[in-house]
Amino acid sequence: MTAFEIEPGRLFVGGQWREAADGARTEVVDPSRGRVVTTVAEAGPADVDAAVRAAREAFDSGRWSGLSGRERGRILHRVAELIRENADELAHLESLDVGKPITLCHAVDITNAANDYEHYAALAFSLDGSTRDTPLNALAYTKREPLGVVAAITPFNFPLILAGSKLAPALAAGNTVVHKPADETPLSALYMAGLLQRAGVPDGVVNVVTGSGPVAGEALLRHAGVDKIAFTGSTAVGRHAASVAGENLKPVTMELGGNAAHIVFEDADLEKAVGAVIKGFVFNTGQFCMGGPRLLVARPVYSTLLNILADAVPGVPLGDPRLPETVVGPMAGEKHLRKVEEYVDLARKEGARIVCGGERLDLDGGYYYKPTVIADLANDSRVIQEEIFGPVLTVQPFDTEDEAVELANSTPYGLASGVQTGNLARAHRIADRLQAGIVWINDWAMLDPNVPFGGVKDSGFGREYGPEGLAAYTRTKSVVVSLD
Repeated sequence: MTAFEIEPGRLFVGGQWREAADGARTEVVDPSRGRVVTTVAEAGPADVDAAVRAAREAFDSGRWSGLSGRERGRILHRVAELIRENADELAHLESLDVGKPITLCHAVDITNAANDYEHYAALAFSLDGSTRDTPLNALAYTKREPLGVVAAITPFNFPLILAGSKLAPALAAGNTVVHKPADETPLSALYMAGLLQRAGVPDGVVNVVTGSGPVAGEALLRHAGVDKIAFTGSTAVGRHAASVAGENLKPVTMELGGNAAHIVFEDADLEKAVGAVIKGFVFNTGQFCMGGPRLLVARPVYSTLLNILADAVPGVPLGDPRLPETVVGPMAGEKHLRKVEEYVDLARKEGARIVCGGERLDLDGGYYYKPTVIADLANDSRVIQEEIFGPVLTVQPFDTEDEAVELANSTPYGLASGVQTGNLARAHRIADRLQAGIVWINDWAMLDPNVPFGGVKDSGFGREYGPEGLAAYTRTKSVVVSLD
């Protein structure tokens, strides 16, 4: 199967490719050149209803949930194999759709997506319950059951990985899925629908509806036939999604925005720390919720580290994502680029020092912005407190551990955080005090499918990955058998 087989981008419902009910279509733009590359179907409420009904019929029929965990696991393992076999096509689609450097698509997106399906394929083999001791004259045991129809809503920045983080555990547990990818980046979701079908996932078990959040996404959130909502996106939209779920008493997993602090102590290995700091804010052009856009530096090394960043950051290869040497590609769209510009302009108005960057890169009509380092901002600045979601790093000094922790915890977010130190006791001590779902020590963005990931505060609730991720797509049933 090639990328052209999803052309012209129809919806995938009940195992069939189909146009939107009203024939509406939307454009997909290559952010590296600002040009339309294709169009995809624009789903409306009728299309969402058809997809949910297909998923419900597939679930109620038992043709997926009725399989043993071992059988589902074998099919998911085949999905992982197909992802690796079709790595070139998938990497091309992610790069074209999002503007990701092609080298990183292979190393990160394809690898992690395959690992997700492989991981949950293994967990599907061991989905079990337990016996419970009771004074009753009875045998009591629990079993884990699938929830039913899952609505998976994913954002634009990691289309392949974030779809897999929801579909893989949902399918491993025996659920069926309606996936609504971001309207800007739908291509890999459509391609994966075909791969899942080829791997042996029965018709109707996975359905893909492309379209806008306010129309298709809203219809999916509110559909009475949905049993669980799994959402990754902005905190503002997540609040709305959670409120809709609450109105209908549906379980939800919310992985929302982030604005992580990266703390560098004076005893850190500065060479390694700088590498982690740069990775933490330029990877994926800064468009990742677990990025580290707030750098907190112990005052004795503050000036030194700023000088190192001023020399090193402009040398990070920025440009055409199709070139193998490129590390930083374009922003995913014009609106994302304008948002970054507005924050940097605000920093200038507040008297900040632009250490490097701070402007667009004019290249092929694409949405490029130079990685930017900003110093001398007050902690209550919106540039520090809000999620910029671009290649921008703010740098602040601190004098004590307590001040570092206070600054790190001072925003509404709590998804990720990081500590650079040569003192192991300090590393554990600070990690205990940071309000974040994950803390990295002496590196950044170390992720594995077996390690749970999720946020606190405005960064959401629930966990993806690991056994916790599988549990989020099941419910416990208790069975008590009288022995009288």
